[in-house]
Amino acid sequence: MRFASLGSGSEGNGLLIESTDGLRVTRVLIDCGFSLSDTERRLRAAGVEPDSLDAVLVTHEHSDHVGGVFRLSAAHGVPVFLTHGTLLGSGKVSGGATLTLIDPLHTFEAGGFSIEPVAVPHDAREPVQYVIADGRVRLGVLTDIGHGTAHVQRAYSGLDALVLECNHDSRMLADNRRYPEMLKRRISGPYGHLSNQASADILASLDRSRLRTVVAAHLSRKNNTEDLARAALAGVLQSEAEAIAVADQDTGLHWLEV
Repeated sequence: MRFASLGSGSEGNGLLIESTDGLRVTRVLIDCGFSLSDTERRLRAAGVEPDSLDAVLVTHEHSDHVGGVFRLSAAHGVPVFLTHGTLLGSGKVSGGATLTLIDPLHTFEAGGFSIEPVAVPHDAREPVQYVIADGRVRLGVLTDIGHGTAHVQRAYSGLDALVLECNHDSRMLADNRRYPEMLKRRISGPYGHLSNQASADILASLDRSRLRTVVAAHLSRKNNTEDLARAALAGVLQSEAEAIAVADQDTGLHWLEV
């Protein structure tokens, strides 16, 4: 299995996951918060044709995650998997999109992947994150979550790779004079986004005996830095900060093997 980010942040998100079993190649995209043309450009930059995707998995209805999903599905015949709440919260759905509703409590199959949705606390209708397995390794994707839970700890233990939100540095957010207090409370609240320290605390709570790859994702341009995010996670892993990869907004992250 390998994965690559098309871009990660409040301006658009998309994570590619690919696995090969003999002649069979499975590719899924988690979220698509870009325009159709931008999505096609980013996919092809990663060496993937849009119509080769087996599925798009949606985490929640915020525009930076769902904005391009339905147009991508309609244009290239890619099936979309999402919760009922996410569908209701998404508003108008492009004609021609192929939709399958999922239960946050039940694992399902897409191509050669076993996909476990994980319900998370976030300010959306029925948000989930995902753990993806191909029979050999497990990759967890955990962004857009306000705080850790026992359910999250169980689901994300025993992973081989983890993409983990490090949205903001608490001090930088508190000192940001351009953000109104209401927005600061939303971001830092229990249904908002993870601070670097909160991300480190979740990471520390997991069974990391198989964990080899950690990627910091969904960093705020205005309230965080790559160095601060890396340092927080490296402290838990007892590794060099440079060992932590970062998925950024503009260029995402090149393919990493799990």
